[in-house]
Amino acid sequence: MYYNKDLFRKAGLDPEQPPADWDEMVAMGKKITTADRWGVMIPSTGYPYWMFGALAMQNGQVLMNGDGNTTYFDHPAVIEALQFWKDLGAKHGVMPSGTIEWGTLRQNFLEEKTAMMWHSTGNLTAVKDNADFDFGVAMLPASKRRGTPTGGGNFYIFKQTTPDERRAAMQLIKFMTSPKNSARWSMKTGYMGVSPATYETAALKEYVAGFPYAAVARDQLSYATAELSTYQTGRIRKTLDDAIQATLTGAKTPEAALKEAQGVADRLLKSYR
Repeated sequence: MYYNKDLFRKAGLDPEQPPADWDEMVAMGKKITTADRWGVMIPSTGYPYWMFGALAMQNGQVLMNGDGNTTYFDHPAVIEALQFWKDLGAKHGVMPSGTIEWGTLRQNFLEEKTAMMWHSTGNLTAVKDNADFDFGVAMLPASKRRGTPTGGGNFYIFKQTTPDERRAAMQLIKFMTSPKNSARWSMKTGYMGVSPATYETAALKEYVAGFPYAAVARDQLSYATAELSTYQTGRIRKTLDDAIQATLTGAKTPEAALKEAQGVADRLLKSYR
């Protein structure tokens, strides 16, 4: 969670005390929200399922089992999490109603159209380099507990390749994930280093000492859950994304949308159990 310390000060809030839980986020958001500024924005296009994984985990429930063949979209805690997301706009008035664009949210934050934003740690260096105000970075607020999804890209080595191709692929993977290169990548982007060894490099140690926000995402791993990943992943994610957006736009209630999504997921995953 990125937050504008200057706007916190202006609203009479302690800039060194970001919200620790949902209730505090709502209360602080209400103090900051004005006619031309929102208290908080959570993106709901691009990767709605990913942001929702954080909210569900914060409310004490994961979205799927470890085998990837069962989802829990209609669990009461998941429904409650989606209701809270909707209520940020519809009830509490601290966030715009409807959907919020993933791709433009960082600019909204930099232009001080929102005091808080939930977004990828990959925005950290861009915010650091472009914000003309004092900002902070904090772990996502809790409900029943803290929670965040993991994310990122993957490297693959395919069976149907030649030995030379596999050796070349592994050489590239080793290069890209080496502590030295991972540390450089983390500092240039804000993305989390890919291994504990990355944070033991002299360069990243020095960087974190001078800019502690670079370690927030790493430390938040203690509260992380796996990104939504199942059999038929693309179709399952699309189903959940549609349910989230239908709720946020007011087309369906959280309960109706998520129960419908669960029914679709059950049909898609039945043969994998």
